[in-house]
Amino acid sequence: MAKSSSNRILNTPSSYAKQHYLYVQEVGTLQSIEPHISRRQNLDSYLFFIVLQGSGTLTYEGETCAISAGDCAWIDCASPYSHESSDVDPWRLAWVHFTGNQARHFYQYFRQTGHSFLFRPSNPSVFIELLDTLFQSQYQKSSLMELYANRYITDLIAYCFDCKQEEESGDYSIKAKLQLVHTYLEEHFAEKINLEDLSSRFFISKFHLSREYKKNYGVTILNDLVAIRISHAKSLLRFSDTSIEQIALSCGFQDAGYFIKVFRNAEGMTPLVYRKKW
Repeated sequence: MAKSSSNRILNTPSSYAKQHYLYVQEVGTLQSIEPHISRRQNLDSYLFFIVLQGSGTLTYEGETCAISAGDCAWIDCASPYSHESSDVDPWRLAWVHFTGNQARHFYQYFRQTGHSFLFRPSNPSVFIELLDTLFQSQYQKSSLMELYANRYITDLIAYCFDCKQEEESGDYSIKAKLQLVHTYLEEHFAEKINLEDLSSRFFISKFHLSREYKKNYGVTILNDLVAIRISHAKSLLRFSDTSIEQIALSCGFQDAGYFIKVFRNAEGMTPLVYRKKW
């Protein structure tokens, strides 16, 4: 007797897609008919799935989690994992296996910024519709199928980044403060800003502020401030005749020499070369 019924499409990507895109390895849906454990490891693949109906368990990174309709998982299939449908409440899944040159970097950043491999989105229909669109694009096999697949997988990853576990998103006060800090950096980037001042202004310890800001935005406060300053400097370089020295001062840098050094590290060229190129 079959243990499950699936509707899937397996894809063999072009050499161009392998080199340049995120691409589908397989995509589909599965209806469990009787419980069985599916175990895999050492796959050059990333698996995203959402439980459409029913319940079961997922074992990954040494942790076994009970999951049910509405839960999503994104895992690195190079690591051992297994999943099993409930025998009393068989599940139905929608999933995609994908990879690509940038897939590992996306996943590492996803985990480094405090996201769990298992999460429950407030609007699961977004994921369901996206997986269905991805399936249909693979089924129709248009000339732009691989380009569209890259787009849909990128959208899927972006939605994953948007969804923290509910317990991580429960502290609304710290999230509101972090947004205020970020807005303050955007508005006062030209001024002298340090962690102690931010801590006093927003009534939060500098250690807690540093940790939570990095977790929420994926960068340190200092690196975010530098990026904001560089962005404003780039605008002035492109759309004004303001001197390098004046741009440095107006964007919060100590002097032109330091500005040039930081700009070169960020853009791979000096401000003057950037101005000429753009």
